[in-house]
Amino acid sequence: MQSNNDIYKEIRPYNDDEVSGAITRLVNDKEFINAILNYRFPQLSGVFGWLLTPLIKHFLINKWSNIKTVDDVQRQIAKYMHATIDHSCDGVTFTGLDKLDPKQSYLFVSNHRDIAMDPAMVNWCLFNNNFNTVRIAIGDNLLKKPCATELMRLNKSFIVKRSAKGPREMMKTLGLLSNYISHSLDTGNSIWIAQKEGRAKDGNDKTDPAILKMFYMDGRKQKVEFSDYMAKLNIVPVAISYENDPCDIAKAKELYQKQTEGSYEKGELEDIESIIQGIVGQKRRIHVSFGDAIGTGFDTPELLAQEIDRQITTNYHLFPANYIAADIADSSVNDAEVARFNEKFSDLPDGVITILKQMYAIPAQKKHL
Repeated sequence: MQSNNDIYKEIRPYNDDEVSGAITRLVNDKEFINAILNYRFPQLSGVFGWLLTPLIKHFLINKWSNIKTVDDVQRQIAKYMHATIDHSCDGVTFTGLDKLDPKQSYLFVSNHRDIAMDPAMVNWCLFNNNFNTVRIAIGDNLLKKPCATELMRLNKSFIVKRSAKGPREMMKTLGLLSNYISHSLDTGNSIWIAQKEGRAKDGNDKTDPAILKMFYMDGRKQKVEFSDYMAKLNIVPVAISYENDPCDIAKAKELYQKQTEGSYEKGELEDIESIIQGIVGQKRRIHVSFGDAIGTGFDTPELLAQEIDRQITTNYHLFPANYIAADIADSSVNDAEVARFNEKFSDLPDGVITILKQMYAIPAQKKHL
């Protein structure tokens, strides 16, 4: 399908007519099939892999035979999400959706704690309340394998090319991204993007004004004032709070190593392991808080970043672990919660424990300033 959209061909999610081709490529991708084997049948994957491979392919072809459109993919993912939520958390609550209009498109700027679950939780709340799901911004650093690219683009993800070389290529890449975000919103498609590049591993959610400057590149080209252009984007800050972060110890160890040794070398499969751990690991309760759409009156990226931060801090839902870590009294804290929180620290060095406590304490400290 040729259309004006094709200037976005390299970065945009798949259209309906591209879904079947992407599924065929996935089913025939050895690495994808091996990943399923290793995850579902770790004991058998080595010796009997050759035997199980055609069975898994046959299973996937059958299971996905009715998936023809982007909406079909979203419905299939909703089923997976239902199972994931049942197995890995004690319930999802949300606030603020009643202030938003299902017929309107929004630019959801969210705090970022978990690679896959953050946009998935926003989508879960939207999907179950008759809103359209979002297009998801994803860094190309997570797309080293072709099967990862196929999966993400099937799930309405668009690619943020962080690996662009040189200032000219970087400006061209960011300009196209800015234009694509504006085009998506104009055509009724909401967007999810993190408030800064990478997760807030230390628990301190802060918006990077550079992201807001990128949004504005298209506005500057049109010679629209910053404040007016940003109001047109319908930015809604989103605060996602996990009672328990399944990747917390891994994050604390990474930060401790950076602190003590000056650097940290990521393993080749570390991002994938973080994604899996984030999905299957125990999160206990999850709360998603949708803020107010931001209007005019913020004349600089820095002022707008402050407003997004203010809403995310105010709307962040505190759990007992946050109060315990920050040593703030609250009626939700009891001996059982303290014991559960302290269990995290067995066999960890003092330096890692300090970072881990800070991770949970910072949201409570910011809220009680």
